[in-house]
Amino acid sequence: MFTKRSRSPLRDVLVAVGAVVLLLIGVWFGGHPSWLPAPLRNAFVSKTANERLVQNTLDVISKDYYKRVNTGALLNDGLEEVVASLNDPYSHYYPPAGYKEFEQLTNPQVVGIGVSVAGKPVDHGIEIEAVFQGSPAARAGLRHGDIITAVDSKSLAGKTITQGSKLIRGPAGTTVRLTVSRSGKPLNLTITRADVTVPVAASKLVHYKGKALGYLEFTQFTEGSAAELRVQVQKMLKAGAKGLILDLRDNPGGLLAQAVGVASLFIKDGTIVTTRGRAQPTTVYTALGDAIATKIPMVVLVNRSSASSAEIVTGALKDRGRAKVVGTHTYGKGVFQQLMPLPAGAFLDITVGEYYTPNGHNLGGGGVKEGKGITPNVYVNPNGKGPSALTVAEQTVAAEIH
Repeated sequence: MFTKRSRSPLRDVLVAVGAVVLLLIGVWFGGHPSWLPAPLRNAFVSKTANERLVQNTLDVISKDYYKRVNTGALLNDGLEEVVASLNDPYSHYYPPAGYKEFEQLTNPQVVGIGVSVAGKPVDHGIEIEAVFQGSPAARAGLRHGDIITAVDSKSLAGKTITQGSKLIRGPAGTTVRLTVSRSGKPLNLTITRADVTVPVAASKLVHYKGKALGYLEFTQFTEGSAAELRVQVQKMLKAGAKGLILDLRDNPGGLLAQAVGVASLFIKDGTIVTTRGRAQPTTVYTALGDAIATKIPMVVLVNRSSASSAEIVTGALKDRGRAKVVGTHTYGKGVFQQLMPLPAGAFLDITVGEYYTPNGHNLGGGGVKEGKGITPNVYVNPNGKGPSALTVAEQTVAAEIH
């Protein structure tokens, strides 16, 4: 049994005196860093000098600049540019109250035009990865590969994905004017924003040469999406599907936990993905259990826009021999991010490590830039004149049904 020890008045006095002495020592060394040992002096001076540099610069701008300036907004803009200078398309700084922007990226209920965009800007705008069915963007005729170059006459050249997306989004019922480049030709569109529910998982029963196949369309790895896909898988199996096609084309990825959940629908046990980072412990994510029968043949359908969590699932299914991959090379995003809270309600979503498939393959080739991706078992040229990728997927999975 533990009891709380009472504190004496003398002890309280000594603690208070000690705190004052430490404060005075800190103040003294702040003004006399040469008295510190070299290692401590370098660390102390570097930190305090940098802090003073930032604060003094803001103070001078606030006091002496010829126009009144919101130094808080200036600091936030500066921090956003600092993160952008990493040349990492996946790391972002979110200012106070800006966390809603991050939530919209991982929430299937969003307000906007109904598109997902590429993970990094192109030279003169941001590229559309996917257009959601039934959305305002679909009704306006936007397509995968279109590049939005301006929003309400504001150029997106040189802007980050966060800045560009912020201009595109807005209250439901309001309009936004987009300038779009399609194959080098400009288009001007006016679109009315709406509440858009991103279709995460859908399915339908198809037949190839008399064999029933379950076609599963999966658009992104948002919160709860693995459970939604499980519902569609069970629906197809109850309808009599003897093989499955998991379509991850144009899937930009999302939450790591959902990737593990999706792969676990089809892999009974063992490794799904391994993550490693400089300050992160090596973590091996294994199957969660409760997978469907592994004797059911599978094909994963991918393209160059299949990225991140979509590649984790594809890599796990391929490496573990659970499914064949049909399509093109995937995007090649071999890194993952962590959301870190900062003072005053700001957040930093920053790349902290790399992930590896069960066979130890890093899809990004060891960096934040677009990498090698996953090589399909059956390559289908997207610009070829032969059968479509979906037809090849149907042929491939049907051949595995006995």
